[in-house]
Amino acid sequence: MGDVIMSGPAMRALKESFGCSITLLTSAMGNIITPCLPHIDEVMVCNVPWIKAGETLSPQETITLVQTIKERHFDAAVIFTAYSQNPLPAAMLAFMAGIPLRLAYCRENPYDLLTHWIPDKEPYSLIRHQVRRDLDLVASVGAQTADTQLSLQLNENALKSAFAKLTARGIPISESWIIVHTGVSEQKREYPLHYWIQTVQQLQQSFDLPILLTGSAGETEQAKAIADAAGGNVHMMAGMFSIEEFVAVIHEAQLVISVNTATIHIAAATDTPVIVLYALTNPQHTPWTEYARVLPFPVQEQLKSKNQVVSYVSEQLFRHIVHMPTPARIVEAAQDMLTGIPGVLPKEPAPLFYET
Repeated sequence: MGDVIMSGPAMRALKESFGCSITLLTSAMGNIITPCLPHIDEVMVCNVPWIKAGETLSPQETITLVQTIKERHFDAAVIFTAYSQNPLPAAMLAFMAGIPLRLAYCRENPYDLLTHWIPDKEPYSLIRHQVRRDLDLVASVGAQTADTQLSLQLNENALKSAFAKLTARGIPISESWIIVHTGVSEQKREYPLHYWIQTVQQLQQSFDLPILLTGSAGETEQAKAIADAAGGNVHMMAGMFSIEEFVAVIHEAQLVISVNTATIHIAAATDTPVIVLYALTNPQHTPWTEYARVLPFPVQEQLKSKNQVVSYVSEQLFRHIVHMPTPARIVEAAQDMLTGIPGVLPKEPAPLFYET
């Protein structure tokens, strides 16, 4: 979801510059957020075999996908990737489907697979935020926008239904709330459970606001454990919201505290202050917003990626010893942000990650 949200400004640039209809080809996970994206006209959902997904297309299903795309007679394909991803499988898909114009970054020479090849200098010569990387890609073919902010559509009906769920749990909607989002898709991004419990307990002591523990339906056990241990004005809301409701609840929150997952990009897109406990993985994916504070923590050695591009970045940029942020440090950052002391990070590379 986070990747799709971060591609939003580039899709806006394509729409504004060319007046085009945009069909997004994405995975089942990426598709979850698409009802909230304003610049997408249609979505094709496929778990292609070159992405991380639970169940991917078979060879025959991939051939069928090629034919389906071919029958649509698309004019152009834009392939968005992180610097650690190879665009050539998607370029082959577009080539076989007969899409005449094909744009992507690529480290290798793609020859005829791409009609518009941008040599990928990342991460060896520079590193940009993912939003800037995507914007620069479409700018290479003349697509520009003055509005480079992330954006998500707010659904009024979803807001009402979310408020109804909060009211049913005894949470006063007039006071707003702090969201604490603990769930991750990868173990290497996890912040320790006992630290989460201490953090929530200290947040209760510092702020007279309800604390909502959010997450997916599969993350209810951890959220319940934190809520039971913390007690007080802490509410287990994992698995309770649709994605539209979740966006609305984040929009109305005073503050979001989360690990680096899609939640931080939703907060950035709704201009909600956010503190991210950032596992030192891909430095491109910090919140694209002025209202953010990043607290990094190291990835355990045995959990680090085997991708050699990712390993290179880790060895070059993450050489400084970084300790796990304490609950007290998180609460201190929350006090700064909620009392108006800016925790601003630049929208271009943050010094934290780009020291040489």
